[in-house]
Amino acid sequence: MSEPRRSVRSLARRWWPVVLAVPLGAAAGAGYAVVAHPSYAANSYVIVVPQTQGESVTAVNFAQAYGRLAGQPQVLAAAAAETGHSRAELEALVHGTTSPDAPMIEITGTGARPLEAVQAADAVARSLVAFANTSSKETGVRLVPLAPAAEPDKPTTPSAQLDVAVGAAAGVLIGALVMMTRRRDTGPAPAAAGPGAEPAPTAPRPRAEETPAEQPAAGAAPAEKAPAGKAPAQEKSAAGSSR
Repeated sequence: MSEPRRSVRSLARRWWPVVLAVPLGAAAGAGYAVVAHPSYAANSYVIVVPQTQGESVTAVNFAQAYGRLAGQPQVLAAAAAETGHSRAELEALVHGTTSPDAPMIEITGTGARPLEAVQAADAVARSLVAFANTSSKETGVRLVPLAPAAEPDKPTTPSAQLDVAVGAAAGVLIGALVMMTRRRDTGPAPAAAGPGAEPAPTAPRPRAEETPAEQPAAGAAPAEKAPAGKAPAQEKSAAGSSR
């Protein structure tokens, strides 16, 4: 087998979870884009106008404050009656955003149909203008509708490209997790010691000069030594008998 083919097979054995999960995730994202219900968004704009010249900073500050009030019950109550939604439903469909350097409020409405998104955005914008202008003498600013919402020509969600990319990214993550799990499972398991078990201590080996002399076995009689004077006589008698 050639070296490139061997390398490809090795990579395939190692990275097969990622290679398998990425196309599956992309396919799941594409399937979601096909079966998901479309959602449309429309934007209505309101501007804050100061009643005194040179109060642009005040107008920006009030725009920030009224932008937060766009989703509050006191503003949504009148808009809910106009659109036919409940106040809780309208709160989930509409939100307001502001700019840090411009006295403008953007009211974004969403809906399952383009006209529904336009009606939600415009209704909340009119309700916010009416609510704010009741206290214009105290605040010194007025809210004026700047631009009504335009009917969108295409849905904001689902987006086929975005959903496929999100599905592929989820596949990469899942494949990497599977690879990490497989490496942990196939790793060498450490030898488990019994609970409370301790290694037995080893006794030090005695040195040669400390080794005790060999002792006779228990119950054995000690060997008798022949008298020194009898040893020559016994040798002579042994020699005479051999003659």
